[in-house]
Amino acid sequence: MTEQRPTERHTPEKHMSESAHQRAIFKWTQQPHIRQKWPDLKLLFHVKNETTEGARQVAVDRSSGVKRGVPDLCLPVARRGYHSLWVELKNETGRPSKEQKWWIEELGKQGCKASICHGWQEAVRLIEWYMSDEGNT
Repeated sequence: MTEQRPTERHTPEKHMSESAHQRAIFKWTQQPHIRQKWPDLKLLFHVKNETTEGARQVAVDRSSGVKRGVPDLCLPVARRGYHSLWVELKNETGRPSKEQKWWIEELGKQGCKASICHGWQEAVRLIEWYMSDEGNT
């Protein structure tokens, strides 16, 4: 019997890439019952602050306002007394950089809920908690 390579769908969570965790979050938000319950999730977006296109593109990005450490996800919806939700997503073993920690702290000072989540399930739990306080916008 030959061993099959695991696909992203069958990869244990601890071996998923950060990108795979992020796709899992957006897949969760697309479920009809989730969209019906929290239609404002349509505003959730990824902040593209990384590039694999080399030093030239990094220079263009920086001069265009891309900043190191900005959290991966933003939900510009007011809930629970916060102005918005920001999520820095890490895989199970990922560690935030000092720039990422700085952004989390600074966004908190501005009245935003900003958190570091390890894995898509932790991020989904945070989003569910945040969105569940519909009466306090």
